[in-house]
Amino acid sequence: MPASAASTNTAVRGAGPTGAIHVIDGDTIDVDGARVRLHGIDTPEQDQMCGGDGTPMWACGAWVSDAVRDRYEGREAICEQQDLDRYGRIVARCLVDGQDMGRVLVQDGLAFAYRRYSMAYDLDEKSAVIAERGLHGSGVELPSEYRANARAGRAAVNLAAAPAGCVIKGNISSSGERIYHVPGQQWYEPTRIDETKGERWFCSEADARAAGWRRAQR
Repeated sequence: MPASAASTNTAVRGAGPTGAIHVIDGDTIDVDGARVRLHGIDTPEQDQMCGGDGTPMWACGAWVSDAVRDRYEGREAICEQQDLDRYGRIVARCLVDGQDMGRVLVQDGLAFAYRRYSMAYDLDEKSAVIAERGLHGSGVELPSEYRANARAGRAAVNLAAAPAGCVIKGNISSSGERIYHVPGQQWYEPTRIDETKGERWFCSEADARAAGWRRAQR
């Protein structure tokens, strides 16, 4: 997920997709062709490695995805939509044979309770931690922390490419709008500049405005 975050718009709650499951990764599935992000849980990224501090490194992200696939691929799900995330995915709770899929994954140590968005599985995770089930016996980095560290690393590499003293980011949105970000703004760190697409660095806001970019609102 990192990627992965749902909004809090409750207007989209209601009946969700029903049908056969195709597993994409630990917390993302297709149900009858609709892309669903399971509500209230978070799992390691597909390429995430775990271990360290005396524990051998292992492919925990792939392991979780394979375990979820073994359990649920092709089974029937009944989903209740909770929201839409910023990628357009349906955020939903899904029942398989009457059991909450997210709750089962958290109880078995295959997923973390995503408390940023829901406390529904808080006690389920605490029980899994005490029993050291699944991921909890291996000192796994939280997926949200893994994604944040990865973003920070990419941002640092990108910033190193900036001309000396010119750290304002001139970004072009998917709709073609030219927006610049200054250090300290909300989207400054995750924004990366790709000069092959016409994006660029600016040394001052005056330079950015003169070139036709507008300041980001946040």
